[in-house]
Amino acid sequence: MSKPKPDDRSNNVDRIQFNINHTIRNMEAAEEMIEKSDDRQMKSDLEEKNERRRDSLQGMREEIRDEAQNKRNS
Repeated sequence: MSKPKPDDRSNNVDRIQFNINHTIRNMEAAEEMIEKSDDRQMKSDLEEKNERRRDSLQGMREEIRDEAQNKRNS
């Protein structure tokens, strides 16, 4: 039986920041589509997605703060 790998948190902040940047780019693309489209259903769907993305961004930013604090305490 193999031994489980230790928890490597060394790149967590970089990984989370990458995800934040990616989410922001998706939000911006959705906003452009909302502005250009006449399809009310698509606009509504994209606005709902962006709302979920805003919630996710808040969580990811809190996670970065937790990781930074964890690094200082280590």
